[in-house]
Amino acid sequence: MQSSHCKLCNRLFYIQCYVLYRRLKAQNLIKMTEVKKEKRGGINFFNCDNIEFMKTKPDNYYDLAIVDPPYGIGDKFKGGKTGKMNFNEVVEKDWDKVPSKEYWNELFRVSKNQIVWGGNYFDLPPTRCFIVWDKKISEDFTLAMAELAWTSFDKLAKIIRLPTPKTGGKRHPTQKPIKLYRKVLSMYGEKGFKILDTHGGSFTNAIACDEEGYDLDICEIDSKYFKDGLNAFDVYKSQTKLF
Repeated sequence: MQSSHCKLCNRLFYIQCYVLYRRLKAQNLIKMTEVKKEKRGGINFFNCDNIEFMKTKPDNYYDLAIVDPPYGIGDKFKGGKTGKMNFNEVVEKDWDKVPSKEYWNELFRVSKNQIVWGGNYFDLPPTRCFIVWDKKISEDFTLAMAELAWTSFDKLAKIIRLPTPKTGGKRHPTQKPIKLYRKVLSMYGEKGFKILDTHGGSFTNAIACDEEGYDLDICEIDSKYFKDGLNAFDVYKSQTKLF
């Protein structure tokens, strides 16, 4: 039989574990209350560090993560301009850094499936389900005519032929069309999915998720991109109310 002394020791141990749990939980809550958050319907916008954000989520919390992390190639554009986008911004903003191992560990922990734009730049597991975005542009174009996305799906590779928009200025150097995200959602999403985007950028993914009826948590650490992207989303919503 267990002595009263052992029972007391066990009880103290569980009390200590509970106190530690409460402290850790409180620390996470403090971090999240310091984060700027905006909500628009089923879209939650977070101006925060994406790793710290993901740490607050349980395993497999998201059905799908659609992310566009920095590729680490900004230095190749230093000093040059293409169209209306000054790629000096890529270097000066100091955001074009390849995500850490911790980022990938958290991303794969909190999401059941992933779509990663620029997957060819990262050390990711082999996949047969690449997405190729054919930009349908002329051969004399000085930048990439296509982009790749790595996916965790066990499906055949797909090509999405979609021209880049010719009107409207970019809010972010790696901004992708709303129609591209809507197409990806139609191919790999299911109604009721909860989606994660760790690098909001221009927030075109947020507009696509709203149009397709998906709940989304989207993070952007840069306060200016966050403000500009949120403003663009609000403009889009105000325009839809007119029709």
